[in-house]
Amino acid sequence: MVDASGDVGPPDGGDDGVPTAGGVIADMFSSDEVFQRIVADADHEITSGARELFFSAVAGGFAITITLLVYASMYPKTDSSVVAALLYPIGFIYIIIGGYQLYTENTLPPVALTLERLASIPVLFRHWVIVLAGNFAGGAVGAAVLAFGGVLEPEAAAAAAEFARHGVYDVTRIQLFFKAAFAGLVVAGVVWVNFAARDTVTRLLTVYLAFLVIPLGDLFHVVVSFTEALFLIFVGDVGVVLAFTDFVIPVLLGNTIGGVVLVTVVNYYQTTEQRLETARFENVRQLSVREWLLGGLAGRSYVPLVDTVEEFVRDPDSYRILVPIANPRTETGIVDLACAVASNRETGTVHVVHVVQAPEKRRRASGHDRRDRITAESERLLEDVRGIGDRYGVTLETSTIITHRSFEDVFDRANRTRPDLVVMEWERNELWASARAERPLDELTNQLPCDFLVVKDRDLDYSRVLLPTAGGPDSDLSAEVARALNTTVGAEVSLLHVVDGPGGRDAGEAFLREWAAEHDLTEATATVDDSGDVEAAIERAANGNTMVMLGATERGLLARLVTNSLHLQVVDEVEASVLLAERPTDRSFADRLFGRGRRGK
Repeated sequence: MVDASGDVGPPDGGDDGVPTAGGVIADMFSSDEVFQRIVADADHEITSGARELFFSAVAGGFAITITLLVYASMYPKTDSSVVAALLYPIGFIYIIIGGYQLYTENTLPPVALTLERLASIPVLFRHWVIVLAGNFAGGAVGAAVLAFGGVLEPEAAAAAAEFARHGVYDVTRIQLFFKAAFAGLVVAGVVWVNFAARDTVTRLLTVYLAFLVIPLGDLFHVVVSFTEALFLIFVGDVGVVLAFTDFVIPVLLGNTIGGVVLVTVVNYYQTTEQRLETARFENVRQLSVREWLLGGLAGRSYVPLVDTVEEFVRDPDSYRILVPIANPRTETGIVDLACAVASNRETGTVHVVHVVQAPEKRRRASGHDRRDRITAESERLLEDVRGIGDRYGVTLETSTIITHRSFEDVFDRANRTRPDLVVMEWERNELWASARAERPLDELTNQLPCDFLVVKDRDLDYSRVLLPTAGGPDSDLSAEVARALNTTVGAEVSLLHVVDGPGGRDAGEAFLREWAAEHDLTEATATVDDSGDVEAAIERAANGNTMVMLGATERGLLARLVTNSLHLQVVDEVEASVLLAERPTDRSFADRLFGRGRRGK
């Protein structure tokens, strides 16, 4: 560059030639950025379904068998344990580069999310248990193949057995713990460095070099140790109790504490308060301390990427209805139904929450822009929904959730806002399809936070309502809804009771008169069917009606809907809309787990 005097000098430089203007493009991620990448990935990991996690972990556990196979095979063929150790990392390369689940990797990302109080401690433990169980299952299969499949030569089999004997007999529990803690440090450190790397070659080299430390340093990794111990048990050289108490368990504790304390906590506290600025969308309301410790038992167990509901104070005098929807354009019918029911109360409030399924992968730099676009579009779509509340004279609130989950967030929102009733659509609503990828046997669906109505919408005309009943809390809920629709929109209500044969007709008619009087439905048309076939009777009575209300069976409703095991032919046979009602009941843990137990009458 030529200046005014004709001298040649550096562009925008000082006397020493160093530029005094311009910017520097960093070649490496800062610690904040690495942490942000880890949290963004942990969001997807910790919200994955149990089946997805378990079988990914099974694949990871079986891949560890490759490490044991090549390490044991090379050991007797070389004069140096160092040479044999050169192939030790291969199983870990399969796991980490291939994206399989490994327990010791999960001492970093999920813990980071938990430290930020974005996921609860019970959710973290659930994640760990599933991954560890999968790793052990895969390792057990691999150990059995190596022990009984003739894969290893006799010398290699002897070497594999010796690896386990060394851990069981030659190393004390204290030594195992601290050696395993260093191994946990290595693995969690690899995870941190992998998120800091920009290319696959760097990741591959990092994994290879880091995992060489384990055999060279005589350290212990729990999944490898479990596979070795099981191999030794299979060949009959050690008892199960001794193998676990003197080998596997000390290594498990060491790996866990080494990964969590030495890496996660240290790396967490070296970051600044801005570490989440681009990891999550922004303005995330953390779990309360009680929610963090107890999870779903205290309210929420996970914080969605975006939740626009304001800080909530429950009005004890209002009757609240929560309406989760996936598409505000197509699900206005159930909002209308909820408003009709709420308008029958002195103080009725309807809260419509738009649940937006977040993509698995997001561009890190565009988080804020994406959040703004998604929430703005959600607000626009919810504008038409707000007018429904005005028509019925009820308070209508709206909010938006952006989340990797779906169905579980419905329950988190119910626990947080404590509604009296949840009304949601079945089938067309994308939340049901997503629910089957989450936790179908979760306590959520078997111990409800409030009453639930699930609507199969066929134009949702509730001018003529059929209510079959045999008593019970679910029929009580249906009666409340039917009475509300009768009062607010003039719905005609018909009652149906099915008995076994003509001999039960008198008792059936007496039951129906008494039940109608108890539920203030004496003006309803009452019919007793003596065919004994409940579903066929409902199908016949449904002709001419626009809605059929069905109570939950003894096995419950939501758990069966989520697992796609609700097989009521009448739901598909009738032309009317179908409303499925379920009211919370007190059942034992075994009843909730296995879907059995009598519902209250």
